[in-house]
Amino acid sequence: MEKIRVTVWNEFRHEREEGHKSGKVYPEGLHKVIAEFLSKDEGIAARTATLDEPLHGLSDEVLDNTDVLMWWGHGYHDEVSDEIVKKIQDRILKGMGLIVLHSGHYSKIFRTMMGTSCLLRWRDGDRERVWCCKPSHPIADGIPEYFEIPEEEMYGEFFDIPEPDDLIFMGWFKGGEVFRSGCTFHRGHGKIFYFQPGHEEYPVYYIPEVQKVINNAVHWVNPQHRLDGELFAPNPEALEK
Repeated sequence: MEKIRVTVWNEFRHEREEGHKSGKVYPEGLHKVIAEFLSKDEGIAARTATLDEPLHGLSDEVLDNTDVLMWWGHGYHDEVSDEIVKKIQDRILKGMGLIVLHSGHYSKIFRTMMGTSCLLRWRDGDRERVWCCKPSHPIADGIPEYFEIPEEEMYGEFFDIPEPDDLIFMGWFKGGEVFRSGCTFHRGHGKIFYFQPGHEEYPVYYIPEVQKVINNAVHWVNPQHRLDGELFAPNPEALEK
């Protein structure tokens, strides 16, 4: 059986900043933690890539050998090359899966694929209860009715995204806010999953239920096939004649 080839992308800036809390929570970077728990699945081969690598670690060779791209970004969205974003977009339209985590909601690639601002409300940490809204969905397999995150950055509505194809998880915060925490989308031949939990200052990616959701999502967005060649686009000059 061929393994699902996953590339876990992270800015990997906060964890290296002196005195930043995330460095204590994820000493080697949160991307390493995610790749490690995914690699326990015999059907997954996980690698990592970070912002400061050449081409952000996303060369044509890496992208051509990636079935699922996982994206975590926060404070440096604008430093991601537009050329790299376009290459990622093209591959998603041809079938590559995309999983966007937490503050990756404002990444260039997610905004490009959504076509909206992807803005939301937020404030400092609070307890979150993540409710499973669609237990029949494969991403929710093995997930209980709800699970708790003791401390998480609050994300609240309104979340400016298109209507999701599936709303799988809804987050409720102790302060009373709610948020569409787990949503799926289809773009071209590709599948996209957005998952809200994962602020870098809290050990969210060590929580078993969070790991299970992400693992399930890898299998769900994994392409059944990849489109070879270029997608057809009409010649604008021909349309004017």
